[in-house]
Amino acid sequence: MKKILVTGGAGFIGSHLCERLLNEGNKVICLDNMFTGTYENISSFFDNKNFEFVNANVINPLQLEVDMIYNLACPASPIHYQYDPVMTTKTSFMGALNVLDLTRRMGVKVLQSSTSEIYGDPLVHPQVEGYRGNVNTIGPRACYDEGKRVAETLFFDYHRQYDVNIRVVRIFNTYGPRMLENDGRVVSNFIVQALHNKDITIYGSGEQTRSFCYVDDLVDGLIKMMEQDGFVGPVNLGNPCEMTILDLAKMIIEKTGSSSKLVFKELPEDDPVKRKPDITLAKEMLNWKPCVDISDGLDKTIEYFREKY
Repeated sequence: MKKILVTGGAGFIGSHLCERLLNEGNKVICLDNMFTGTYENISSFFDNKNFEFVNANVINPLQLEVDMIYNLACPASPIHYQYDPVMTTKTSFMGALNVLDLTRRMGVKVLQSSTSEIYGDPLVHPQVEGYRGNVNTIGPRACYDEGKRVAETLFFDYHRQYDVNIRVVRIFNTYGPRMLENDGRVVSNFIVQALHNKDITIYGSGEQTRSFCYVDDLVDGLIKMMEQDGFVGPVNLGNPCEMTILDLAKMIIEKTGSSSKLVFKELPEDDPVKRKPDITLAKEMLNWKPCVDISDGLDKTIEYFREKY
């Protein structure tokens, strides 16, 4: 039995990762400050003797003994990471520093959840790991984008300088049950609006594209990256099936049987026009690719929100 720390473990992706690790027979320490994490996400784990919850912030030094670490702590939606941009940057930078110091002391392996946002508004499509990005370093999204970039820097510097056993993944748009309904992400936004027959808000023309990966597929990729040896990344994890925001909205209206109308608003500053991962490296190094198609994944996500509301 391994003792595994998941920072940000009460969040959307983190709670699914905790659940999978518990189901595989591990002892899981979930560390979260509950800014975007919720007790509802992890409430079903509290009866499991192998689950431990620690209410703490990764910007503070960590005093734990574990066998491996998944670092997922950081608000990931614009509404939340722009609420306190200084804290967002501190979470990425100081959180990485504290996680890496713990990893170095314990001599264990650690996985950093980076993001497709490090590519910014990309000029290369689809995005490959070697692409260095097109990021506005002083814009309203920079606290998240640049925070994640400096976290990657720290991880690779600790690897080169101290021989820390790292892995870095770049997560693309992910969706599924336990998403927050008010976090501004397009899938949860559209579903909640559609279920209430409210106007569906599309920013810009709706022709901008995203590639949506179901959370179970993403968690599978995280675990495969952690379990292999000899490859530190970075590696893209996401679904390369690209679609426009407009098509997503129409699909959700159809699936929910909603009477919602589409309304268009101005596109936020620095919002990427295109987003699609090249997952060649993930296929080669991890034998990983997403299995859940967008239609099936949306059905599961809609059912979650329908039951909740």
